[in-house]
Amino acid sequence: MDTIRPLRILWRDDHLVVADKPAGLAVHRGWAPERDVAMTRVRDAIGAHVFPVHRLDRGTSGVLVFALSADVASAFGQLFGTAAVEKTYLALVRSVPAEDGIIDHPLPPGEDRNEPRVPAQTAFTRLEVFGRYSLVEARPATGRLHQIRRHLKHIGCPIIGDVRYGKGVHNRFFREQLDLHRMFLHALRIRFPHPVTAATIDIEAALPPELEGALERLRKAVAEGTLQPP
Repeated sequence: MDTIRPLRILWRDDHLVVADKPAGLAVHRGWAPERDVAMTRVRDAIGAHVFPVHRLDRGTSGVLVFALSADVASAFGQLFGTAAVEKTYLALVRSVPAEDGIIDHPLPPGEDRNEPRVPAQTAFTRLEVFGRYSLVEARPATGRLHQIRRHLKHIGCPIIGDVRYGKGVHNRFFREQLDLHRMFLHALRIRFPHPVTAATIDIEAALPPELEGALERLRKAVAEGTLQPP
């Protein structure tokens, strides 16, 4: 991806701000050497310092929450990773999984694969099938590093465009034939009780144009019978 599309503010109040993070942008400088990160873009957009309360991988787009104070960040952090926070992702994967299910597969909590594994669960629903590829909705119940990517690989359905857990031959096919130059993983929606007001906050970020365009090209190729995957 040569350029990173603009970040959009989806919602804010006196305590929280929710942004639509583009793919290719790290959340903050602790996870990236460059100065252009989501945290500074949000800060500049609203004119106030912000505190990250969860993360999205650099290659993942979609809803991202920041707090406007350390106290609210701490309160939200205690909610995150519990059933109180509902997260919904869309992923395009190789293979065709069951119509729905729960992946219950412990994972190392961080980058070190030798760390003791901890419980991790992701529910999924198959939304659409394109020959040997599928669009799935993933709903992680826990918040382990790369959880959705690791879990979908675990059931034989790696995400298209994922250079770490995916399959190079399929990633190249989508780049060359369907003009998809990023990982197809998007944080579509987040729903949570506000840590200060207790109101239910429900925010959604539409699929970005590069993912919507790839889906349309994929649907057209399937309808015309011209899809010839490796």
